[in-house]
Amino acid sequence: MDTLRTLCPRYDVVIVGARCAGAATAMLLARAGLDVLLVDRQAYGTDTMSTHALMRAGVLQLSRWGLLPTVMAEATPAIRTTTFHYGGEEVSVKIKPEHGVEYLCAPRRTVLDRILVDAARGAGAEVRHGVSLIDLERGPGNRITGVRLQNGSGDPIVVGCDVVIGADGRLSRVAQLVQARTLLQSSSSSCCVYGYFEGLEQDGSHWHFVENAAAGVIPTNHGQHCVFASVPGPTFRTTFRGNIKRGFAEVLQANSRTLGEKVARARLVDRLRGFAGAPGHMRQSFGSGWALVGDAGYFKDPLTAHGITDALRDAELLASAVINGGPDRLSGYQTVRDALSRALFRITDSIASFQWNLEEVKELHAELSAAMKSETNHLVGLSQVPPLAA
Repeated sequence: MDTLRTLCPRYDVVIVGARCAGAATAMLLARAGLDVLLVDRQAYGTDTMSTHALMRAGVLQLSRWGLLPTVMAEATPAIRTTTFHYGGEEVSVKIKPEHGVEYLCAPRRTVLDRILVDAARGAGAEVRHGVSLIDLERGPGNRITGVRLQNGSGDPIVVGCDVVIGADGRLSRVAQLVQARTLLQSSSSSCCVYGYFEGLEQDGSHWHFVENAAAGVIPTNHGQHCVFASVPGPTFRTTFRGNIKRGFAEVLQANSRTLGEKVARARLVDRLRGFAGAPGHMRQSFGSGWALVGDAGYFKDPLTAHGITDALRDAELLASAVINGGPDRLSGYQTVRDALSRALFRITDSIASFQWNLEEVKELHAELSAAMKSETNHLVGLSQVPPLAA
């Protein structure tokens, strides 16, 4: 990699974190003609933990940005049905064409993040991997005026900018450095073990719920399915400790004997991975010369599989605020984000608690569907904003 000393000493925007939220924000800002630097400490194309599922709003955005054909060309399957299993009851939902979206999809992050990074670079953003944030530069009034970066060789550089955007995940270094306040925190969290399987005979996506357990099957790239087994966060160790494969199989069997048998016959690619759970948060996400996007600003339990859709949504809201309002008018971004997120946050917290019976979780899913529809309708209203046109 080139040393950081080849970088321009000043940019309009520096974005820390090149996962989907950061890369999408960089792409939109660069398309609008801003001078953008996008950095990430991880290597280009690396994987990350994810449920992969994109809801209608997320697919709508990829389509509007001209990226959906590229995503689907990577052997990403079109999801045309999603089935909810409540004990022995099945509720199958066909994905009806609406707002130009005819199907859902769930690309691997090695696919989606790479495509978004390439799109940001193609739009003119400067993209550097293997670069870490060390500190923030401050000016009069404690305004953030730049970043101190370092590459893998230890080469440092100070880069000035009008806005620093933290897109560096739920444990965001940017959020720590600006001391972003936590506005809301969840009371519940789920945990899960997941893996990728080949040879699994399953059409569409499937979500299973029984008392104190859940599971999901999500079709992703190249004929593989992401399969997860989830239980309440406090039971992670007792369920999976000592023999993660046995715990995984037991949770699948508890949700559906048929599912457990199908997964047992499929081939596990690589290994099972676990997530012990983490509380959700909604943080203050703007200040003097800084903003947060993606999990850095707003993270909720993955059990509702809405995280990537959140990230793409907030990337567009933030980019629009920067483009149309400038670095000193970011409060509107957080106001809209919070208005669209509060119901999703509350419902997800309730589902992740596992303090429900099957009729109650069905009602929660109906509320979730209504909140997602409101979110999609809002984004449709943004589709004609001229600066965000590709």
